Amino acid sequence: MTPAACASARGRSPGKALAGLRAGESRVIGLVCWCLACGLLLVALSGCSGTPANQARPATETAGPSAAAAATVVEVVDGDTVVVEIVGRAERVRLIGIDTPEVTGGFLPAECYGDEASAYTSSLLPTGTEVGLTRDVEARDRYDRLLAYVYRADDGLFVNLEIAAHGYAEALIIEPNTAHADSFYAAAARARNKGLGLWGACGSTDRVLQ
Repeated sequence: MTPAACASARGRSPGKALAGLRAGESRVIGLVCWCLACGLLLVALSGCSGTPANQARPATETAGPSAAAAATVVEVVDGDTVVVEIVGRAERVRLIGIDTPEVTGGFLPAECYGDEASAYTSSLLPTGTEVGLTRDVEARDRYDRLLAYVYRADDGLFVNLEIAAHGYAEALIIEPNTAHADSFYAAAARARNKGLGLWGACGSTDRVLQ
């Protein structure tokens, strides 16, 4: 049945019926266009944010070291351990990724180049030096020492890596703290190949002094 016939059956004129249909079609088309515009706007906004609209942002960053915490060096214990003041309290910090020989007068027997390594770390971090500490996955060791990558605040020097690069330590990577493992291995290997520091004087980091 044509629109005109339908309108006649209901007692309406064909002209009015056709006008009503056109008005209805216009409203439907307008609604569809509005919905499409809203959809495009949502897509644009999600693209600017860098995160899809249907994907939640992670609450925290889980990979890599955390943000640096400001601290001040109080004492150098040995080549790979320092005491710092952080948030008003003293904390013993074990430098991640390296192992220096044992010093004279410590709990363990003194090893070749232990005192030299301690002196070198002291030269890098004199008392009062401002540093930044960044952690890896595991924050403390079994002795309750903070495990950290240490950066000198005034010039950004990566102290852990510097000690290994000049032959005062071997690489010591203990999972899960492996963020800079490749760098430590490479630095220690270059120092060993060049015979720097303990590699030329002792051959290894565990040669006990007689």
